[in-house]
Amino acid sequence: MKTKDNKIKILWQLFKATFTLSAFTFGGGFVIVSLMKKKFVEELGWLDENEMLDITAIAQSSPGPIPINASVILGYRMAGIAGTIVAILGTAIPPMIVISLISIFYTQFRENKVIATALQVMRAGVAAVIFDVVINLAKNVVKTKRFLYIGLMTAAFVGTVFFDISAMLIILICLGIGIADVIIPILVKKPVKERVKI
Repeated sequence: MKTKDNKIKILWQLFKATFTLSAFTFGGGFVIVSLMKKKFVEELGWLDENEMLDITAIAQSSPGPIPINASVILGYRMAGIAGTIVAILGTAIPPMIVISLISIFYTQFRENKVIATALQVMRAGVAAVIFDVVINLAKNVVKTKRFLYIGLMTAAFVGTVFFDISAMLIILICLGIGIADVIIPILVKKPVKERVKI
């Protein structure tokens, strides 16, 4: 009984957290990453820094919106399939309500100077939050102290900013290098182990 009550409590916390984050996040997926880190790593202690970094990387490189992708992983990590469903609902309901209302009053919103000005000002705040996310992610990469990761991060930045290389191409290249980084040491060590057995 206690286990069931505990799971219900976790599901409720998960729904509240994802709903609140989604309801008050403006500026897209990169903004919510910073808020998720503060909520799930620092406040609730459900994840550590490395797990959050992994979730962020997977969510960004997978098809679909970053908040939904992150919610799928986080929900499953906390409470299995039920957690995934609850986290997706918590993340999807607020924007669905807001966008539905905006679509009804789209013309009025578009022509309202006050709303246009408010949106312009909000962009400055969104830029600051995205910058914070970039700095935190870069710090986590530097903390690994691996030349490969730091070099990839630098090369990806240069390729995007100065050479206008597609983000999708950069993600695929990084994915390939990451897989090779895992597989090559295994392949190199395997013959040695076989020799030891002989």
